[in-house]
Amino acid sequence: MDHIRIAVADGVRRITLNRPESLNALTPDMHYGLEEAFNAFAMANDEHVCVLTGTGRAFCAGTDLKAVVASGGHRAYPPHGYGGIAQRFDCVKPIIAAVNGLALGGGFELALACDLIIASDAASFGLPEPLVGAVALGGGIHRLARQIGHKQALGMILTSRRVSAEDGLRFGFVNEVVPAADLDAAVARWCAEILAASPMSIRASKDAFYRGLDEVSLADAMANQGEYPAYAAWRQSEDAREGPRAFAEKRKPVWQGK
Repeated sequence: MDHIRIAVADGVRRITLNRPESLNALTPDMHYGLEEAFNAFAMANDEHVCVLTGTGRAFCAGTDLKAVVASGGHRAYPPHGYGGIAQRFDCVKPIIAAVNGLALGGGFELALACDLIIASDAASFGLPEPLVGAVALGGGIHRLARQIGHKQALGMILTSRRVSAEDGLRFGFVNEVVPAADLDAAVARWCAEILAASPMSIRASKDAFYRGLDEVSLADAMANQGEYPAYAAWRQSEDAREGPRAFAEKRKPVWQGK
């Protein structure tokens, strides 16, 4: 699609929303384009990190209501929900939101659905849905409640208030804030640090993190982690053997991602 750009290099897939004239607001077709892009990432054995970003002064301003009306009303979202990511609970590879500007409504929900958020100092975040008679049901309410304190989350949700990248860092849903000119370099640094580790170990770690949060207790999480799918894949992987071998031989490991 013209409105979604894909680039793959050195184990990293970069998905760029490309409707700068509309603040990268999502049309009905773009949801399915993003579904395909994330599906391709999840299935590619040689892609280990995904970066989602936008062009222009916005990351994503959410749903393009004019496009929805023009297309005859809301269409059902793709299998993995809003933007092809809101209900993507089965991807064990890391996904990074590189938030270059406005992340509002569904755009904020896209960012919250990613594992990490690296933000430009020009970025801002908010869930203004109530101002247009809507509700942030693309995961925004539930993820914000789980990622920051309840009072701060409700403060944002009930007032529709927009907060800065620095506030996001202080609240805890942003990992790092950098000058706008340094955003690409910062994201590349995060990608490089992730890629230095075994892809199988990273996937098992992400899977254990999210599945463990759903367990009743810490004891249950630790007792059950051996049953998680990515853990089983890691235990049987070549990477699990290569790591100790490379350490013993005092050399840099050569990860296979399998």
